[in-house]
Amino acid sequence: MTKKIFNYRGKTMEELKEMSLNQLAEVFTSRVRRKIKRGFSEPKKIFLKKVDSKNVIKTHHRTVPILPKMIGKTIKVYNGKSFIEIIIIPEMVGHVLGEFAFSRRQAGHSKAGVGDKKTKNKR
Repeated sequence: MTKKIFNYRGKTMEELKEMSLNQLAEVFTSRVRRKIKRGFSEPKKIFLKKVDSKNVIKTHHRTVPILPKMIGKTIKVYNGKSFIEIIIIPEMVGHVLGEFAFSRRQAGHSKAGVGDKKTKNKR
């Protein structure tokens, strides 16, 4: 059985890790490409430096694109209430951190309550 090698738009992970940031921008989707070409803000630059040194990082920056150097790291992303732990895998490259830490819960609707018209007629 052969092991499946991960490719991102025809590039292997080793090729992606060797590319500069400008070369990566050409491979990524337009949303991430624009973010890289416009440049990162100072707090996001500091976050990217922390990624190189630490293995577990807490952040509020949900719009940072996932780069190949982040693979294998654990990043805790704030969702508005708590920090959601995300382990970065190769399939996440090119996405944004906020896509994996949902900030909204799905509404769970149950049956009608006591004051509902449907329940009054059944008495």
